Amino acid sequence: MGKEQAKGAVACGHRETAAAAVAILCEGGNAVDACIGALLTACVTEPILAAPGGGGFLMAYDGAQPHLFDFFCDAPLALPPDGDIDFFEIHADFGETTQSFHIGAGAAATPGFLAGIAAASEKLGRLPLSDLVEPSIAAARKGVTIEPLQARMFEIVEPIITADTDVRRLFAPSGRLLRAGDLFRNEALAEAFQEIGAGRLATLEAAMIEQCTTHGGLLETADFRRYQVQERDPLALALGETTLFLNPPPSLGGSLSAIALQALVRQKKSDAPARLTALREMEKARLSGNFDALLADRDDDGPASRVVSRGTTHVSVVDRAGMAAAATVSNGEGNGRMVPGMGFMFNNMLGEEDLNPKGFHACEAGMRLASMMAPTLALGPDGEITAFGTGGSSRIRTAIFNVAANLFLEHADADTAVSAPRLHFENGQLDVEAAAERADLARLRDIEPELRAWRERSLYFGGVHVAENDGKGRFSGAGDARRGGVFASA
Repeated sequence: MGKEQAKGAVACGHRETAAAAVAILCEGGNAVDACIGALLTACVTEPILAAPGGGGFLMAYDGAQPHLFDFFCDAPLALPPDGDIDFFEIHADFGETTQSFHIGAGAAATPGFLAGIAAASEKLGRLPLSDLVEPSIAAARKGVTIEPLQARMFEIVEPIITADTDVRRLFAPSGRLLRAGDLFRNEALAEAFQEIGAGRLATLEAAMIEQCTTHGGLLETADFRRYQVQERDPLALALGETTLFLNPPPSLGGSLSAIALQALVRQKKSDAPARLTALREMEKARLSGNFDALLADRDDDGPASRVVSRGTTHVSVVDRAGMAAAATVSNGEGNGRMVPGMGFMFNNMLGEEDLNPKGFHACEAGMRLASMMAPTLALGPDGEITAFGTGGSSRIRTAIFNVAANLFLEHADADTAVSAPRLHFENGQLDVEAAAERADLARLRDIEPELRAWRERSLYFGGVHVAENDGKGRFSGAGDARRGGVFASA
């Protein structure tokens, strides 16, 4: 990490994604432009996690106020299904355990990715979408080298990315899965990006509807016409002289992180036992669904549905004008069906058993799905602005909590704040990352004798990417090595 005069800075999950943001900043784009360009490129570099067939959230600061764009997925209008649909079970191999997912065209919810980037670009961007797609088109055509982390993800979801001939052709072009060091090209996705740049989003929507019609999915033209990006007022939380802006309901990650941070502040210390107490309060709130103390003055509805916490990735960008953008997106794991002619899979947000306790396809038609995703901004007293967020499924809330406490209560630099071992507490189980490095492990074990001690840092605990502007035009930050993180300045 270093500090230098620059046009801006980015932290994200792949060097080509970072290069896209840097290129856009150098061309005169602002933080929102660079963030959008990076998200599009992430569809090339992290194709399991990001795709135009998914959804997410973008938090931006325009130099005066924060904006939250909720473009997560909606449940299909055609629920419950009135006939047979394309929906079947696979098992993903995580090494020490396997997990059941359901895929097929009937696992897809209405995506918001395209509408979301268009809305953010129109309201806060400086450059046209035709400029923002250029780095992603170049990356898709030139190809990107598969990183070890992505190769491991391909192995985990092999039953998904080999379920269909067209998907298999993309991810196993020579008859075997792409491996670390292989070159991954996607000409069809480059052409889809050209359509996006030309403003022809309807072309991609028509192809997604065609997939559902051909394979037995639930989405129709009415789903896309009804879909709206929701602009929400962020949650504001004071931590000393710093104000955090967090993702509000129906997403839960920001609210739960805020509850734990408030609990930590009340204890007036930030050691591991205090953090465990705070995490217990977070878990109590999660299980009860009671956010009244935090949200009493807000008009938001409560959680829209069971929380969809799936494969995610994150981009953070700050620029020299004082703007910032933090975006977290997800495609689930992909539904195993290639959108015809477009080079990407639809999401499979409706296909995880844990998220459907009443049975698959039993949620309310048309409802906005809830999420744990929590892109976050922090504004300091002297114009400092920090953008951060993480992937990590259910660990998003605790990753945000741990890193925010490190940054704004312990005043650690970004590298230290991100690399510090984390705690995660869920369903009565405490997970302690890099336990051998902790001098307080014995104290934690006294409190939680059945804690699970992890030997090393792990992507299980999220991948928090941080970009900072010190208010004087100097930039710093950190990409989380747990998830292939990269920090770069323009």
